[in-house]
Amino acid sequence: MTLEQALNDEERLADLDLDQLKQLVGLVEYDASADPFPVTGWDALVWVVGNAVQTAHFFQSAFGMELVSYSGPETGNRDHHSFVLTSGAARFVVQGAYDPASPLADHHRRHGDGIVDIALAVPDVDRCVAHAAAQGAVVLEQPRDLTDGHGTVRIASIAAYGDTRHTLVDRSRYSGPYLPGYVPRTSSFQKRPGAPKRLFQAVDHVVGNVELGAMDQWVEFYHRVMGFTNMAEFIGDDIATDYSALMSKVVADGNHRVKFPLNEPAIAAKKSQIDEYLEFYGGPGAQHVALATIDIVTTVDAMRAEGVEFLSTPASYYEDPQLRARIGDVRVPIEELQSRGILVDRDEDGYLLQIFTRPTGDRPTVFFELIERHGSLGFGKGNFKALFEAIEREQERRGNF
Repeated sequence: MTLEQALNDEERLADLDLDQLKQLVGLVEYDASADPFPVTGWDALVWVVGNAVQTAHFFQSAFGMELVSYSGPETGNRDHHSFVLTSGAARFVVQGAYDPASPLADHHRRHGDGIVDIALAVPDVDRCVAHAAAQGAVVLEQPRDLTDGHGTVRIASIAAYGDTRHTLVDRSRYSGPYLPGYVPRTSSFQKRPGAPKRLFQAVDHVVGNVELGAMDQWVEFYHRVMGFTNMAEFIGDDIATDYSALMSKVVADGNHRVKFPLNEPAIAAKKSQIDEYLEFYGGPGAQHVALATIDIVTTVDAMRAEGVEFLSTPASYYEDPQLRARIGDVRVPIEELQSRGILVDRDEDGYLLQIFTRPTGDRPTVFFELIERHGSLGFGKGNFKALFEAIEREQERRGNF
């Protein structure tokens, strides 16, 4: 079975074999038995938004996600609405305050729409929390069981940068739609005739923005507390333009299933994208989510048809002879990439195709990346200058540059 067939026929990424997983999100092999904080993958990205009803619809209509579960006033949850949406192995949980006194309303007033919880799947919650606590992590919720007729989920939470948390989840003894307190829910939303079954298959990485001088602190946190290792580092000319700059390091779990690039601003002539994010988000947080797709052209076309706006790339990017010499042969003709604004980069392991949306909320904070990997384990280093110049053009249009 091909990767595309498997992803269209199976509901979970776990059903794919190792070679298919590596191709999709750039996995590497490692010995999990020696890992003090083993992570098996992403569990969910939990969002706090101003209108969960409309945001859930947006993720269905524009991102092709499927509504699978719900918690809200009708189920006895008098605090907030919560919609669970999936696309392949990716799971988003979209929450919005029902009660004006809900802590979620306070969170949204501070930050706007954004990710409050990057939940991780782990095989042993207690082991991970014990190690994290011993290494100085702030434990927000001690391990506890959530039980209903579908079984038991064991969870705990630790603090990360800003108001972000990592909930650790073991659902190996649970068969329900998401968590106890949630009920199955589908939508009457109908996809366009002929639309792909799904537009993306997994979360590739989640990028965090932190304050000036805090990047190394959080890199060290992920090393010490979660056993993550350095995967890449971008500083100086790697990640600067004539006007703005930032610094970035990437940490990942042992098999690279979970990858966290961490950015901080750098001193430059004008305000960087990180400075803008920190100002409008009200502190550190998750800046963007990279979604792994097996057909970026089809995905971009479908999302653009539903009104999703992408950053534009000047024609000079595609006409550069150095680009064509560097990338060699790729799956999609360069003319098709140019017509859609899709970027391409190659490293020693292969190549990747990528594109970035404009911010999807009211504030110039959170946005999305689509990425199609063909062996490459990188993040598009060769595209950084073009990407940051595109972001600078958007900042200038907004008056924040």
